[in-house]
Amino acid sequence: MKIIQIVGARPQFIKYFPVHKALLKYENVRNILIHTGQHYDVNMSDIFFKELGIPEPHYHLGVGSGPQGAQTARMIEKIEEVILKEKPDCIVIYGDTNSTLAGALAASKLHLPVFHIEAGLRSYNKFMPEEINRVLSDHVSTLLFCPTKTAIKNLEKEGFKNKLNDGELIPIPFNQKIVSNISEPLIVNAGDVMYDIIKEIGPKAEKSEILERLGLNGKNYATMTLHRAENVDNAERLQKLLNFVNDIDLEKVIFPVHPRTKRLLSQVNFSEKIKIIDPLGYIDMVKLTKESSLVLTDSGGLQKEAFWLGVPCITLREETEWIETIELGWNILYKNFKSINDFTKKTAYPFGDGRAGERIVEVIVNMGIN
Repeated sequence: MKIIQIVGARPQFIKYFPVHKALLKYENVRNILIHTGQHYDVNMSDIFFKELGIPEPHYHLGVGSGPQGAQTARMIEKIEEVILKEKPDCIVIYGDTNSTLAGALAASKLHLPVFHIEAGLRSYNKFMPEEINRVLSDHVSTLLFCPTKTAIKNLEKEGFKNKLNDGELIPIPFNQKIVSNISEPLIVNAGDVMYDIIKEIGPKAEKSEILERLGLNGKNYATMTLHRAENVDNAERLQKLLNFVNDIDLEKVIFPVHPRTKRLLSQVNFSEKIKIIDPLGYIDMVKLTKESSLVLTDSGGLQKEAFWLGVPCITLREETEWIETIELGWNILYKNFKSINDFTKKTAYPFGDGRAGERIVEVIVNMGIN
């Protein structure tokens, strides 16, 4: 069996790791990795491969940044070339980036099964490029690996009906043989692959010296990230969010700046309590987040990581896909935020058991594709 997996952005390198690790025990599966180059900065790309011990991609497409249409088109063209050369049995895509959509379209046009990891997420905000990417990717996918029951419900609203194990987490080991000729898309509740890695990386993160390097003491600071187009491509919008952060009673805010955000920093004002630093590797970022008193972010991944690490979060967006973190009182949309005392912090585990990568691989391998 030959699998092509496609990544291109920082969160996808993280999501890929548990699946890559689970595939290692299958000697009859050839795993080919394509890196589109969507994130090409060393701090946004190379460091993740090194920290997580992921082998170098078999193909680096070098597409880089650019207008969305041009970027996606170049990715489709180059992914198609690799598919035609390698002749894989299936394509695995992650998340909701332009790399995700490019992989989905290239594969589906060549009549290859598309397996979407982190399927079913919805913000119901069509102005988000990510929302368009995820909806289109889901609707050309054969296997839809959902991280939560909420994601499954979202797909059901759109007409998807076929659920493995009635939408419950599948048992491990998974012995049920799935026929390779699936008559309709199949929904699988796999749990969240990012939960897998946050559990595994914990001991390594404890050894990180990022706090010492930044001169921080635990819990006397907040961590902030901003990268989404609607927030950082408009100086007025970015200034509004920075003003919101300035008004919160915080001693210090550590702000690892995404390259996309950096372009506008000269056009906005921020208080001295906001300390700007370069993007961090994953291990350092986990440590920084865990020791924070508060997280402020527009990143879906960081919202969940804050939840898993026991840190309250303010989401700097109008909505979030991860409503479980809102419902459990660990996350508040910034428009609804009034006080640090608003967080109710209930205990629950809606993201699986930390074995999503194993589930995903067992389902794929048991499909019986030759």
